[in-house]
Amino acid sequence: MVGALWGLWEGYKWLWHAAAWTWPFAVNDVTMPHLHDVVAAFSQPTTTGGPPLIQSLLHATWFTGKEALAGFLLGGLIGFSLAVLLSQSRLLERGILPYIVASQTVPILAIAPMVVVGLGSKGIAGWKAVAILAAYLTFFPVAINTLRGLHSVDPRAVELMQSYAASRWRVLWQLRVPSSVPYIFTALKISATASVIGAIIGETPASIQNGLGGAIVNFNQYYSLEPTYLWATNVVCAALGIVFFLAVAGAERLVLRGAPENVA
Repeated sequence: MVGALWGLWEGYKWLWHAAAWTWPFAVNDVTMPHLHDVVAAFSQPTTTGGPPLIQSLLHATWFTGKEALAGFLLGGLIGFSLAVLLSQSRLLERGILPYIVASQTVPILAIAPMVVVGLGSKGIAGWKAVAILAAYLTFFPVAINTLRGLHSVDPRAVELMQSYAASRWRVLWQLRVPSSVPYIFTALKISATASVIGAIIGETPASIQNGLGGAIVNFNQYYSLEPTYLWATNVVCAALGIVFFLAVAGAERLVLRGAPENVA
């Protein structure tokens, strides 16, 4: 897979350069540096006598990863709680669900500065504000998919439990929630990468320089002189999102191992 992507990248660059095509953009060593140059940039120091780029990016990844993890957990908890609440009342679902959907129509870049400034005035600043931004992108998929899973239960199973005088609470936790687990993990895999994006974007208005967002802003200023540093940072950002996704996928396999086929 890596070799195929490498060949596609270099082949695209060679073809556009040889044919002198400029659509959709001019291809050169600035807009599309060679991948081997990007890989080599990891071992180069960003400042004279400083540590190699990979060391700086690993520190930034650890910092951003903690922010994203906090936002992922917070957003997942909020999304799950909202879904459980809405599943218990059709009236609440019809009244609140449109606002939940509408909350995601506002670009994160537009609300990030307002959230950071607003939270800062309440004493919630720095990585805490960034974690809340990550949670903003995380809660929506969890809420929607969990709600769908809670409603996917066979009505006959609900009627059977009710015939045994099972309470609504027992039906929820012993029937609806277990049946919704596959839906929840699908949402969590989407939210895992979204939390990383939210953390990276949130670091800019929060003026945090220790994370990947700060690294992107820094290397973007010198992109025309050394584009490989920014590309290398993008590779690390993508790798962090993949790690989050694989962690959730691994947890899904453990939880659903041995589950009945009609549930998994």
